[in-house]
Amino acid sequence: MIQEFYKEMTGKTSVIRQFFAYGMERAKELGPDSVYNFSIGNPSVPAPQSFTDAMEDLLKNTDPVKLHGYSPSLGLDSTREAIADSLNRRFGMDYKKDHIFPTTGAAGAIAHAIRCIAGEGDEVITFAPYFPEYIPYVTGCGASLKVVPADISSFQINFVKFEEMLNPNVAAVLINSPNNPSGIVYTTATIDKLADILRAKEKKYGHDIYLITDEPYREIVFAGTDSPFISKHYDNSICCYSFSKSLSLPGERIGYVAVNPKASGSELIVPMCGQISRFTGHNCPPSIIQLAVERVIDETSDLSIYERNATLLYDALTDIGYSCVKPGGTFYMFPKAPIDDANIFCWTGAKELGLMTVPGDSFECPGHFRISYCVPTEQIEKAIPLFKELYNKFAS
Repeated sequence: MIQEFYKEMTGKTSVIRQFFAYGMERAKELGPDSVYNFSIGNPSVPAPQSFTDAMEDLLKNTDPVKLHGYSPSLGLDSTREAIADSLNRRFGMDYKKDHIFPTTGAAGAIAHAIRCIAGEGDEVITFAPYFPEYIPYVTGCGASLKVVPADISSFQINFVKFEEMLNPNVAAVLINSPNNPSGIVYTTATIDKLADILRAKEKKYGHDIYLITDEPYREIVFAGTDSPFISKHYDNSICCYSFSKSLSLPGERIGYVAVNPKASGSELIVPMCGQISRFTGHNCPPSIIQLAVERVIDETSDLSIYERNATLLYDALTDIGYSCVKPGGTFYMFPKAPIDDANIFCWTGAKELGLMTVPGDSFECPGHFRISYCVPTEQIEKAIPLFKELYNKFAS
């Protein structure tokens, strides 16, 4: 019998993907100049040449039986060691390979991390605006996702509402910094205050509360932005990372779980991830991608275009009249629409002009809309007059 739960989900497809698909179809029908697709976070810069060189070298000079063989269930030891070493050198941590679990991107990392520490009847708290896929990650293990309303003045944590929502059922707090969709970065002061609250609640409730950090945009941070390595500030932390953005490898699906060595049960969580994989069919990223990534572990693509695009777009939009918290990283911006209903603003007004943007309702932040500006700069320059036309249409 067809499972009703997943059948119902087919009618709840991602709004982001809907806009992206529409934009692609419109470009086919009317030409690429008819659409400005700011809907999806697909990196617009190529992977570094060193990654391509590593792939070519591996294909030419590595025993194909070894190269294309199964990875161990916990990932290749050499890759895990390279990741741990990089984190230790860069952030003053003390990871060993036993704290690292390679995954299919940050999505696989978060799904595994949540299942390690939350189950039936537990709660996981996150903060709006947040990535909508957190819902299946959390509900898939029987836990429930609770969302703290956004502080739209800064998109830092709304601590008043957060403390109201904390209770003994909370097993974990899930945060995303630098943040999709707002582009803000949680400051050191924000993280320290969060850590202090969690430590106090652990003592009060008599159980661990884990901090799961979703960090695929860690390397895309703009000049002058305070961007702490979060796990350094809280022992019971599990870092979830992806190379999709830093190395422009979203299609390769490579990331990792990094368990803070000081976390409770740190020696168990990675082996548990291996067992969780048996239920989800994860079975690690391809061996060749793990081997290639470990060769370029400290490198990134040329990410400078994202800050240039952010400055250009932010200055233009605020000059037009849009209200927007200035992003400190990522390649997203989250302006306020000039009307309360961002769905009307995006689905009718913006869409009619060929501007593919995503309404903030998808991120539990109504009235705002997300612009993904990982596009060629000239596309932003051409789109600015359309954003002005759009604003004038609804603001008048």
